[in-house]
Amino acid sequence: MTMPRLVRWWLLAASVLLCARMAVAHEMSMAELELRELGPGEFFWQWTSSGNNEAGDGLSPHWPEQCNVEANMLRCGPDGLTGTLRVGGVGDRYSAAMVKVIWQDGKSSVYTITAAQPEARLYGSADDRRGFGEIARAYTVLGIEHILSGFDHLLFVLALLFLVGFNRRLLLTITAFTLAHSLTLAAATLGFVHVPGPPVEAAIALSIVFVAAEVVRGLRGAPGLTARAPWLVAFVFGLLHGFGFAGALAEVGLPQKAIPIALLTFNVGVELGQLAFVAAVVAVAAVCARLPSARLPRWSASVPPYAIGVIAIFWVAERVASF
Repeated sequence: MTMPRLVRWWLLAASVLLCARMAVAHEMSMAELELRELGPGEFFWQWTSSGNNEAGDGLSPHWPEQCNVEANMLRCGPDGLTGTLRVGGVGDRYSAAMVKVIWQDGKSSVYTITAAQPEARLYGSADDRRGFGEIARAYTVLGIEHILSGFDHLLFVLALLFLVGFNRRLLLTITAFTLAHSLTLAAATLGFVHVPGPPVEAAIALSIVFVAAEVVRGLRGAPGLTARAPWLVAFVFGLLHGFGFAGALAEVGLPQKAIPIALLTFNVGVELGQLAFVAAVVAVAAVCARLPSARLPRWSASVPPYAIGVIAIFWVAERVASF
């Protein structure tokens, strides 16, 4: 292994892992604010779901100007529920707030509040097409946030990149991983398969240990199965990671009338985040390849995979202890 390549290993490990760890600092969760129309301009409102947090804890809705609040009753007068709704606190304990308005005729409208877009425009009537669009956007964002905040998933992908390198096999390996976790994400979310969360999380950590060990074997000149058929290993372990994605999606919850859209767009978001991460690694590698070489001992090439493996072993112990 040449010295420039050793430098590339070190810089990839340091810069990409640091960026991944800092990418999303808060817990991924979504709060749901439900408003049910009882009469013209009158609504009963409540927080109905909120991931792991207390319902609506830390969030404060700011209603349109013509609306008056008395406890959980909202009275908006002859103008109805029109104007701008803001929700303070989004982006702290919650990734987003989904606002669902159920009208007297049974139809509903759905709006999404995020830190980037902290307000929604209310039109005073049902608009199903807007609702589905808002759901799609919300779950795409949640999918991106989940993969970028899922340090274990990113470590696994990074270990695969170290193992495969930047060649044609990389595309096949990432495709196999994507296909596998998409299958189990759909199967678990739709209720066809149920796997307890804690064992899955421990197994995901074990998968990282395995791939990190395979990287070390390759550096020692004794490549194993993962080096010979990385796509196969990526597919098998991708099934495990899909169950992990499904667990995160279960904590957020799915809108009952738009499960296919929410599931599809969450998966799309996961893929977009994963591709962005891979692109960042490739970009860093390209920059490092242009840097002047440095004299590092050959054994230093094993430090990044050993570091990944040690972190993963700690996760295994921690997650097994939580059973």
